[in-house]
Amino acid sequence: MSNEVQRQQFKSFLAQKGLRVTNQRLAILEAAFGQQEHFTAEQLLDQARRIDDSVSRATVYRTLPIMTESAILREIDIGTGEKFYRHTANNQSQMAQVVCLDCDRIFEISAPFMDWYGSTVSAKLGLTPVSQRLQVSAHCNTLRDTGTCRHRSR
Repeated sequence: MSNEVQRQQFKSFLAQKGLRVTNQRLAILEAAFGQQEHFTAEQLLDQARRIDDSVSRATVYRTLPIMTESAILREIDIGTGEKFYRHTANNQSQMAQVVCLDCDRIFEISAPFMDWYGSTVSAKLGLTPVSQRLQVSAHCNTLRDTGTCRHRSR
């Protein structure tokens, strides 16, 4: 999905919610889609201010839930007290996260079985799944074996 499609989706979502399309919100959107890795709200703030220096911390923190509700971003909680985000440009909703406990890096892999699994177990209980996630915490084998981790410097 292109950034322009995402931009229009976001604008439509804002209009549907009765919210204004502002330059600051658009800068935050552009900053989010400029990220190649998972990012925090503070990292997003830094990137958004490079696009528009009037973007405030409060606007970023208010816009993130709107972006996740609109399905433009995924929110990832790895249990450290800080939330991470990733844009959904690849349009893969069934993703599993593997969190390296050594470098705090989040890896995502496609997990198409999750749709089947969520539907199957929910149906057995007479429920309809709304969301699900699979998250694995792991240690780096290379770090254990060699004392260095190629992902740690990123």
